[in-house]
This record gives sequence, C-alpha cells and structure tokens, in this order.
Amino acid sequence: MAEQHGKALVPQIRFAGFTDPWEQRKLGELYQKNDERNTDGLGSERTLSVASMTFNSTGNGADESSLPSYKRLRLGDIAFEGHANKEFAYGRFVLNDAGNGIMSPRFTCLRPIVEQEYSFWKYFIHSEEVMRPILVNSTKSGTMMNELVVKDFLEQEILVPSLPEQRQIGAFFDCLDSLITLHQRKYDKLCVLKKSMLDKMFPKGGSLYPEIRFAGFTDPWEQRKLGEVAHFINGRAYSQNELLSSGKYPVLRVGNFYTNDSWYYSNLELEDKNYAYEGDLLYTWSATFGPHIWHGNKVIYHYHIWKVQLEAALEKLFAFQLLERDKERILSDKNGSTMVHITKTGIENTSVLMPCSVEEQRRIGAFFDRLDSLITLHQRKLELLRNIKKSMLDKMFV
Repeated sequence: MAEQHGKALVPQIRFAGFTDPWEQRKLGELYQKNDERNTDGLGSERTLSVASMTFNSTGNGADESSLPSYKRLRLGDIAFEGHANKEFAYGRFVLNDAGNGIMSPRFTCLRPIVEQEYSFWKYFIHSEEVMRPILVNSTKSGTMMNELVVKDFLEQEILVPSLPEQRQIGAFFDCLDSLITLHQRKYDKLCVLKKSMLDKMFPKGGSLYPEIRFAGFTDPWEQRKLGEVAHFINGRAYSQNELLSSGKYPVLRVGNFYTNDSWYYSNLELEDKNYAYEGDLLYTWSATFGPHIWHGNKVIYHYHIWKVQLEAALEKLFAFQLLERDKERILSDKNGSTMVHITKTGIENTSVLMPCSVEEQRRIGAFFDRLDSLITLHQRKLELLRNIKKSMLDKMFV
C-alpha cells in the first residue's frame, strides 16, 4: 500500500474497481470562504439552527429587520460555527445538500470551488479519524472557546478520491442513514404506542376502571400498598477486598444492567435469598433505578439492588409494569436533585392500583412484555446500524 509521510493513501475498505491512491489536496483548493449576504431579507427558506446544527423550515425566530444580516446558503455549502465550547466537536459542521437556505451570521460558510459530490462531503466532515488532525492544526485555543481559524483550516491537506468513488461512498452512507432513520421512526412510534397504552390500560384520574381492558374483565381495580403484595430484599454490601477478579459467583452491580460489562466475583456461600436466578424480578434503587427481570446464570446481587419476591396476588410481568410506571412519580419528587435515591420503606408504602384478577394482570403483563421486546429489538438494530456507520466512517475515509 502506497504511503506518504507515514499515512496510507487508500482507505481500508473501498468499492470494487477503485485501485488508484487518493489525491492529496489542500482544502483551499476545493472550498473557499463565502460571505454572501441575505440582501433581499428572505426568511421563508430553510434556516440552519445554531442550537441543533440542523435545518428547519418553520422560521428562525429572528426579527424580520435582522434577516438582511443573515448569510445565504447554497447547495453544496459547508457551514460551521467559528467557536465551540467543546473541543474538536465534529457536529459543528453541516453540509447543505437539499437546496438554498439562510443562516445566522454566527456561522462561517465554505463554498465549493470545483465540482464535488455533496453526499461524500456530508460524511467526510463527520469522520472523526479525518477531521481530528485538521481541527487540531487549525484551532486556536482560548480560555473559554476554541476558535477555528478559517485561513489555517483551508491550508490543511486532505486525501480525496475521484468523483465516481465519491459518489459510491456517498450513496452507501445515504443508504445507511436511511436505514437508521427508518428504525429510529419505528422505535419512536413503538415508544409512543407504549406510553399511550399504559395511559389507557391503567386507571387514572381517581377512577378504578381503565379505559381499555381485555374482554371478560369488568371488576373495579383495588388499591394496595406495594409492601402488602411484594417484599423487597436487600442485596449484600461488599468491601473492596471481598470483590474478586474471578470466583464461583458473579456479583451483579447496578452498572451491569446498563453500560458496565466488567464483573467482580465472590466465593462466599450465602442464604438463598441473596442470589438472583433466571427470571427473578430485581430493582435497582440508587442513582440509576427501576425494575429489571434478570436473564442469566445464578449471581449474587449487590447492596444497591433489591430482589422483589411477590405474593400470589401479584403477577410478575404486571408488577414490572407497575414499578416502571412508578418511576415517573419518583422522578417528579426529586426536587431538583440530580441523584435519585429511594428507600425500602418508601417503596413498600407506595399505593398502587391493580386488578383483583391475577389472570387480568397476566394478560396486561404479557401484552406489555411483547411490546417491550419489540422496542428492544429496534433499539438493538439502531445501535448496530450506528456502530456499523461509525466503523465504516473510520475505514472508508483516509
């Protein structure tokens, strides 16, 4: 593989038929700074939002008298903020690939000098691997802001493929973005559906009857305290020297439910109530909180987790949804605190409405369990597609 100054001249992954090395060019040979003013005061076109770095067509919130100070944005232009309070923020850049627009004077505009494939550059400017050295070499650091110096930015050298290869790369990422958008919409719709069904299938406004019920169930729901139908068992507190790097039993901590894949272990033999088994209902109660159904091998659950043992009057999947709904009440009672911390006594004294019929509970719980599975499926697809995009941005650009 040909290299110049230790840098490869071709990407790790490329489409069949393209073998030539990418061409080294200065950004200033491809783009130039442009300050075309909105002299006719147009305000109905697509407007670039400073807050979100996205386009909108519902107005820009600016006084009409200020519109002549706005800049004109043409097809293919790249806009960015000259300052950022986050170091080397790749989201500072946006390419206009869908027609004319206007933008705040806060933005700097780069306009193409030679023919470019817009979809390629749209992704080029969001490749961290490519943009980091460019931004490092053209950003003047201050005490509060990082100022991107346009003159230095345009002096930076980059590697550029031929127009046909640009088109292939751009089309690939456009297709990937369409898939991400599709799954995002499905995920969002399912989340909205779940919220709507929770509102309709649980009583509200002092009523003892939900708006929607399964056929055959007509009795009023009853009010109970959680502590009457569920028992919250404390996990075991560990000192640091009791947590081993390997051992007989994994120790389940709060972080293992979310982002932490590292595990501690223990060889302690404890009472059976201190272990969690496949299918057990657990509750994380400090900082990050809420119910979980454990899917995995036998573990010891840590102090910041409760195991929830249910009486026969309360069905597990329905109980999970009750505890999920109760999170909204807990969040509203935070009183501005950034940390959520609830007590065993507090949750056991929480009053809830529940059907007297365990069969009705079972039907409701199963319905929402299937809905949760669909939501999780689309969430995982989204994560997979986003990871693929990130990986491809690293491997298909130089």
